[in-house]
Amino acid sequence: MLMYAEDDLLPISALQHLVFCERQCALIHLEGLWAENPLTVEGRHLHEKVDEQGPSESRGDIRIARSLPLRCLRLGLSGKADVVEFHKADADAPGIRLEGARGLWVAFPVEYKRGRPKRERCDEVQLCAQALCLEEMLKTTIPQGALFYGQTKRRLEVAFTPNLRNETEKTAARLHALIAGRITPKASRQPKCDNCSLIHACLPDNNAPEKSAASYLASVFAETHAGGPGPWPYLRPRSSLRATGASGSLGSAPRAAERDGQEGKSAA
Repeated sequence: MLMYAEDDLLPISALQHLVFCERQCALIHLEGLWAENPLTVEGRHLHEKVDEQGPSESRGDIRIARSLPLRCLRLGLSGKADVVEFHKADADAPGIRLEGARGLWVAFPVEYKRGRPKRERCDEVQLCAQALCLEEMLKTTIPQGALFYGQTKRRLEVAFTPNLRNETEKTAARLHALIAGRITPKASRQPKCDNCSLIHACLPDNNAPEKSAASYLASVFAETHAGGPGPWPYLRPRSSLRATGASGSLGSAPRAAERDGQEGKSAA
């Protein structure tokens, strides 16, 4: 079985970007572009609020771990989980042992999202990838997890079915192929582009320039905004596309893009 090296691991969050929009994924993880808009800021604040609750907590028969580093060498992925709950396993159910706790426990990843459920299964794929990482790390089976959406204030439970697992594994393979190919797909105007923070880099209404978005923007800044903030002051380059170890850190990118909480809808 092929196992990726640590230096070849890619961020789990990139799967969500890829399912949402291949061009968005390439702009972020190939060309190194990032921009904030009100939606990305709201998403970042939601994750910060989760982190403020502390790294761990116990609530009855549930143990809670936050900002848990993840890694899967089989799929070549790494990142961080917002929350992983460990539920007390039923008497006849498989599980793992936790230090200082009696009995067996079942991992239950929970991913926090700013908005509401999407048409694409990008959030489900991202969550499933977290579960696959945990399964490899803990040598266990994880049947389900949940997505918490900030707008609805509700959890959506997600079963990690064979179909979703297969889709997630294929998406991971597509991600590695995209990064290895180093070709940014051409822009295609869609309604979801309007909420994309990278719309001024993507230029979907202009059918995109022939050169890369990063080099195109660099030339615009150099020619018409020398010494000024530029036409899109929140747009900034990212210094690396590779994940760093299990943390999924990506160079100078903001935390929202480093972890698995970055939503494609607001990141694009």
